[in-house]
Amino acid sequence: MTPQTSPSPSTSPTRTLPPHPGHQPRLTVRPTVTVRPSGHPPFAGRTARRRYAGLDGLRAFAVAAVLVYHLFPGILPGGFIGVDIFFVVSGFLITSLLMRERSGTGRIDLRGFWVRRARRLVPAIVVLVLVCSAAALAVGGDVLVGLPRQILGAATFSANWLSIGADSSYFAQDAPELYRNLWSLAVEEQFYLVWPLVILAVALLRPWWARLAVVSAVAVASAVAMFALYPPDGDPTRVYFGSDTHSFGLAIGAALAILIARSRPLDLDAGETAMQTFVRRWLPPLGVLSLAALVAACVLLPDDAAFTYRGGLVLVSVFSAIAIWAAVVPGARLGRILDARPLQAVGARSYGLYLWHWPVFVLVCAIVPDEHDPVMAPIVGVGALAIASAAAFLSYRWVEQPIRRHGMRGVLAAGRRRMRASRAARAGGVSVVAVAAVLSVATVAAMVVAPAATGAQRFIERGSASLGGPAAGQQRGGASVPHDRQHLRIPPDPQPVATGTDISAFGDSVMLASAPALQERFPGIRIDAVVSRQLSAAPALVRSAAEAGELRPVVLVGLGTNGSISADTLGDLLDAIGPSRKLVLVTVQAPRSWTEGVNSTIAGFAAAHPKQVAVAPWREVIAGHLDLLADDQIHPGHRGGLVYAVALRDALLQLARNSPVRVANPWDTAGPRPQ
Repeated sequence: MTPQTSPSPSTSPTRTLPPHPGHQPRLTVRPTVTVRPSGHPPFAGRTARRRYAGLDGLRAFAVAAVLVYHLFPGILPGGFIGVDIFFVVSGFLITSLLMRERSGTGRIDLRGFWVRRARRLVPAIVVLVLVCSAAALAVGGDVLVGLPRQILGAATFSANWLSIGADSSYFAQDAPELYRNLWSLAVEEQFYLVWPLVILAVALLRPWWARLAVVSAVAVASAVAMFALYPPDGDPTRVYFGSDTHSFGLAIGAALAILIARSRPLDLDAGETAMQTFVRRWLPPLGVLSLAALVAACVLLPDDAAFTYRGGLVLVSVFSAIAIWAAVVPGARLGRILDARPLQAVGARSYGLYLWHWPVFVLVCAIVPDEHDPVMAPIVGVGALAIASAAAFLSYRWVEQPIRRHGMRGVLAAGRRRMRASRAARAGGVSVVAVAAVLSVATVAAMVVAPAATGAQRFIERGSASLGGPAAGQQRGGASVPHDRQHLRIPPDPQPVATGTDISAFGDSVMLASAPALQERFPGIRIDAVVSRQLSAAPALVRSAAEAGELRPVVLVGLGTNGSISADTLGDLLDAIGPSRKLVLVTVQAPRSWTEGVNSTIAGFAAAHPKQVAVAPWREVIAGHLDLLADDQIHPGHRGGLVYAVALRDALLQLARNSPVRVANPWDTAGPRPQ
């Protein structure tokens, strides 16, 4: 859209930016302040009256990265950085808007600001929650788990803190929550609530560098908090979800807004400043390089690496800020490229795409059998993308835009007028009200019947409880074996193998769910298992146990469910246990893209170290008993845990043939064998 000619030399018409897909409002560029010969009010400066070019393209890139990361797991391991790009764009736009209002009017209309944010965010969320909650009620099962908490988080923009309080993991593969993606909306809305007050305070500082320093200090403090609180051997959800630890992108975007406001000259007849030289000569190539760095981060920055949370996401935010700066400079080629019409269309609707894609994907996965099958997985992803895109475009056309322009009262008033105009319009209005009522009732019903935990979580909780004492139902002496174990036909051991007192076990949630059965079949086994643990944590855990004198002759490691592994890490693990101990590696059963690679790496490593390493073939022995696993086809119940014990027994037999550890038979101490 070309600017209109203004009758006044000091002002130009108001221009409006397309809405931010990552939850930002439209930025209204107010008339510029007339340049004063001596000084200028806080945040004032000579500004060109224009829309910010390229931002829709950056939004499109960001939302595409997130969609690929979620809908097609494994293709873009770092696609989650799209959220951080959104954060930087949000911080930049909101701060620019507030600065312009403060400069032009001398005040900030807090109520008006918050009302505009509510109009932009809330209506689409209400429609999303009503539709997807009703669909979840129809599907039933694990998709309903935690629904009351999630809906409360959506209604109060506190989803991130409620998830942290509930110990809900963003990275867990076994329990996908329906509205997990709303955590980022919560972080942004909390920013929207507080930031206008910060701008009012910062505006009291006259030197521009002081304002920049204060906002930059906020970014540094948040980045340092993420660095300091990141748990190297645990789940990073706390630092990823926390508003305190993940607000540096918003603050970096805000700092960019202050810097750009200062970089514009006060006098067009004055000579070129050092800042302008930088913007003209060096910023364009830096912008292209930053965009390339963001693409590389989508491919190379995994969500389970310590570097990601100890500097990686900060670099992503800095690259995003440089790309924004290079795009919004008047006449910039990068801005024109990012303003391509398809990118504008996607970028303008990216808020709806972000909202809908994850709930739709969770529901589709719950409906489609074998959704993680190599053939079905891309079909599920494409289907979810098609449904989410249709929903986002309809929401943009019929919900977001009308309410944003006219407000809820204006939309309702227009609806009443149309209903009075004709019988067909009246029937349509009644139908809309009826559908809304049905969806509301279904949403309440879904909250009422929502289970407290998934089937997998219940198995894990039982296993965790068993580690506090003897496993429930543990058999001793000559006690009989319950009937549900009769399906396991375990032949007599040809030779003695290690006992439970010889085994130190380190694992993830699969081992945790199997813990009662392992304790039953291998009394005295020491188990250290936590949810979402990665193999990268194992060498340090083993060394710590060895230094404490608690590491036993046989080390059992059941890790690899939550991500890929490397032979180098296995080598570090073997070095950690020392030459006098034996290592048992458990193969992985999980409908995940990295499973084959994990099992191949385990097999190759064991073949290279046959005298010290054995494989517990968990995937192979459970293949014919997948009905003993939870719906996620990963976590075993008690009967599945007994199959896990069989896999361990096979590995111990292999070790006994190569180099015996003990002359004892764990099955003899655990009661009679199932027949």
